Amino acid sequence: MLYIDSGVPIRIKLIMICRCVSILFSVAYRLSDSNYTMAVSKGHSTDFGQGSVAGHVIRQALPLMLSQLVQLLYNIVDRIYIGHIPGEGKDALTGLGLTFPIVSIILAFTMLFGQGGAPVFSIAMGSGNHGKASKVLNNSFTLMLSGSIILSVILFVFMKPILYALGASDATFPYAASYLRIYLFGTAATMLANGLNYYISSQGYPVTAMITTLTGAILNLILDPLFIFVWHMNIEGAALATVISQTASLIWVLIFLTGKKPKHKLTFSLMKPVPSICGEICAVGLTGFIMQFTNSATQIVCNRTLSHYGGDDYVGIMTIVSSVRDIMSVVVHAITNGAMPVLSFNYGAGKYKRVQSGIRISFLAAFLYTGIAWLLVFLFPGFFIRMFTQDDAFISSAVPALHIFFLAYVFMAFQFSGQSTFMSLEKNGRAIFFSLFRKAILVIPLTLLLPKITDPSVNGVFAAEPVSNVIGGLASFLTMYFTVYRRLGESSDSNN
Repeated sequence: MLYIDSGVPIRIKLIMICRCVSILFSVAYRLSDSNYTMAVSKGHSTDFGQGSVAGHVIRQALPLMLSQLVQLLYNIVDRIYIGHIPGEGKDALTGLGLTFPIVSIILAFTMLFGQGGAPVFSIAMGSGNHGKASKVLNNSFTLMLSGSIILSVILFVFMKPILYALGASDATFPYAASYLRIYLFGTAATMLANGLNYYISSQGYPVTAMITTLTGAILNLILDPLFIFVWHMNIEGAALATVISQTASLIWVLIFLTGKKPKHKLTFSLMKPVPSICGEICAVGLTGFIMQFTNSATQIVCNRTLSHYGGDDYVGIMTIVSSVRDIMSVVVHAITNGAMPVLSFNYGAGKYKRVQSGIRISFLAAFLYTGIAWLLVFLFPGFFIRMFTQDDAFISSAVPALHIFFLAYVFMAFQFSGQSTFMSLEKNGRAIFFSLFRKAILVIPLTLLLPKITDPSVNGVFAAEPVSNVIGGLASFLTMYFTVYRRLGESSDSNN
């Protein structure tokens, strides 16, 4: 029997993980207000213009948070399984890592065509333009389907030069190629399942959207060890498990969006592309699209700089520190993303006071959470680092790096709040600018410059994050406050 660490079989851990997932699933349903659930069943789920703004934000954010936690758990466990393939786990895990930039590209196009349409969709619903809302949903489907086919063909044809350009060697290329050849067959399922899920949440069905993620995550947790260890399919088994899991999620999404509950459904006659609507979708989605590419560029620059000044160990430390950030950011992402359909709907309905209220609530909740997260990281850094390694020497070097990296984490609440508000209200230019500003204009140059003036030099790489958090976060939030928030108040006053 395969062991992950001292005395704990991987199969026992699998059972424990599945039980945790089922508990999270149960909690999400129990915490969903019964009156809200009744409203959903009666078809009033999309009316974010009535009732408590805070209640709507919480009900949107909670299932989103739980689904993202499950998705994060799935990603971490997936790497553990592959890393423990007998005799070849190290190379297989490296091969899997080489595919991450390609997976990020697929996610970027999902955000461009899927997430980009959600605010347009919500604003159309809020303004009562239900015909446009239905066209947005169906045009988004067309864009994702056609985009996934084109992406798959390009990546299949140019797989070898792309992987070698990303750093593959003769030893790791076979693993990366074996995984990618199977994974690309699921590109359409991945993009459609994740992209269409935004339209389920935007129609007021956050628990249903959560089930989409849970379906794929739980199925993948079960299939991974079976394919990899029981049937000895190794890294190909991991890819096949992912494709099957994403396909199951897509089936769930299609059943729901063609069923009786949602007001806006997938309809074949509305899937013909409308240039103006496709343009709106892509304009809003460009922010998330750019964010994915700048994240990849930032990671490449950080790894190269750390390798130069500190060697491979510090590249590994950055991987751990980034993973801790991903874990801690789940809640703040859920809060700000959960508020987006509420803000968009009320903006479209002209209820600007409610939009202001939603901005205040989401920012204060995000600020409170990031403050708690900052405190936990500073008080218990070893706990978070030991999730990924038990090497004492490694931990002693990682603790100060983690402290530096999280030094100004609370300012991420300012960044997320400003960014999500711009996206919700279709302020596309500002959303794109501040996405590029923090990562491309601040983090990358700081990563290259700060190591020249810090001692040891590697501290400068980790210090780039808090410096960019303060400058980028305040710039985004203050711009949002003076150009959006205050003007919403003035517009509301003039309407009274």
